[in-house]
Parts: sequence; C-alpha cells; structure tokens
Amino acid sequence: MRLSRDEIAHVALLSRLKLTEEEMAQFTGQLNAILDHFAALTEADTGDIDATTHVVPMTNVMRADVQRPSFAPDDALANAPERAGDQFKVPRVVE
Repeated sequence: MRLSRDEIAHVALLSRLKLTEEEMAQFTGQLNAILDHFAALTEADTGDIDATTHVVPMTNVMRADVQRPSFAPDDALANAPERAGDQFKVPRVVE
C-alpha cells in the first residue's frame, strides 16, 4: 500500500500540521518506507506459532496487598506550601 501526497495532506490536516512541499515529499517517502516494512512482516510464515499475550511466561508480578501504617499527618504535610490543620490547602477552583 502506497500513500499519495493527497493522503499525507489529509493526515496533516487532521493533525493540524502545516507542512511545506519539501516536508510533504519527505514524509510521503518516510511513511511509505514504514508501510513497506509492515508489508514485509505480512509475508512471514506464522502458521505454526501460537498466539500469545507475552513473549515470556508471566505470573502475578504484583506485591501482596498487606495493610501497613500510613504517614503521620505532620510527615505527609511536611513539604506542603500551605496547610489547613491536617489537610493540604489549595487554591479554590470552583466559584
């Protein structure tokens, strides 16, 4: 599949890019080269390969959900620019 200059111009319009003629020619060549590489991948024989979600066997890699003590309010608010009691004070965003 080859992309035409008009298709590149359409993608640039959708992406809100203003491309010069030189950039259009450059990107047309680059995108067509990328599509040629993908076309080569479709020719590979993958009939005897099982579909996988990971290339290596994986097991649960998350740590156990164990309850542990939290920060003390003074430690949690130590670097806060402003605080109101035991809470962060932030600028009002709703009027």
